[in-house]
Amino acid sequence: MGLIVQKYGGTSVADPEKIKNVARRVIKTKEEGNDLVVVVSAPGDMTDELIDLAYQITDSPPAREMDVLLATGEQRSIALLAMAICDQGHNAISFTGPQAGIITNGIHRKARIKNVQAERITRELSEGKIVIVAGFQGSTEDNAITTLSRGGSDTSAVAVAAGLRADICEIYTDVEGVYTADPRVVHDARKISSISYDEMLEMASLGARVLHARAVEYAKRFDVPIHVRSSFSESPGTMVAKEVEDMEGVVVRSVTHDKDQAKISIFGVPDRPGIAYRIFQAVGAAEINVDMIVQGVGKDGRAAISFTVSEADLRDALEIVQRVGKDIGATDIIADENIAMVSVVGIGMKSHCGVAAKMFGALAEEDINIQMISTSEIKISCVIDEKDTERAVRAVHSKFLLPNAE
Repeated sequence: MGLIVQKYGGTSVADPEKIKNVARRVIKTKEEGNDLVVVVSAPGDMTDELIDLAYQITDSPPAREMDVLLATGEQRSIALLAMAICDQGHNAISFTGPQAGIITNGIHRKARIKNVQAERITRELSEGKIVIVAGFQGSTEDNAITTLSRGGSDTSAVAVAAGLRADICEIYTDVEGVYTADPRVVHDARKISSISYDEMLEMASLGARVLHARAVEYAKRFDVPIHVRSSFSESPGTMVAKEVEDMEGVVVRSVTHDKDQAKISIFGVPDRPGIAYRIFQAVGAAEINVDMIVQGVGKDGRAAISFTVSEADLRDALEIVQRVGKDIGATDIIADENIAMVSVVGIGMKSHCGVAAKMFGALAEEDINIQMISTSEIKISCVIDEKDTERAVRAVHSKFLLPNAE
């Protein structure tokens, strides 16, 4: 018995039968004696459909109105799930993000949660109700509807769990947990039974779609244990929690890949102090995340800077860089969308040597060229040509013998 927050993604509530299946799973958890809050996403591809609809109206939809539009997807899910639970004989109530007390900053389309004022949820739980909350959304302190970045329902669930001091946050998706690689690419990829916050955060940031990076960051900050499970199976999934000592025994925990990357290269950059600041201050002010940055050796007082952003941010980032590049006298700016990032992640890398050489060797054996490299204590990432992605992932996975790692 305890307080559990469950989150169900869009594939789990994509049609009436799946919604009824979620209702049965929720009721089973409730009948085991738990208090229960359920966070749900918009059904299926509805968010993409709403975005497409907006762009059929205008090429430049206002961010505020996009948030008002996109929030309707989750609203549909929470109402239908509450109806399904009530139809099966249990008492449920649905709340939008604002009604649930999810307070965000005012950055539309990419809002960040400031706090969760959970009094209303707590009151309904005390009356024995199952509380259904819309993920991906909240409101500012002056009641403007906001949405989080894509995948934000995970973050909503973890934030609600933290606000309620829940015993666990269960993230239900269409896979049975976190794997050593994407099982659609590597057929012998293995489910990982437990993983640290830091490893999961790196994996989420590097293309693993099973959890949103900000959700893991929030969970680590507030020490919320996460259990990643399948909506369509009773099998145990992957526990994401604090690092434990034996985790270092596995050198590499997972191989990830991310095709939703783009590279911007700025040539003829004046090689003097303050130039990089001008470029990246402008990009950062637009709330665009930059991953890798490489600056080439200067020649004749000029240098080259390359960096990566998500493909979704490429257009905005390119406009900013072109403007700043003109101001600083850059000679050329080139964007490349045909790249991908392949990474290895593992806490064990902190205490083992030769991981980089082994990864580079795996790529070399497949005649795959490395364009950029980035490292931290627990990850190594390489930018390669997008067409080589699957081959690279399989080669690196095989090199580190991940199926036998646990």
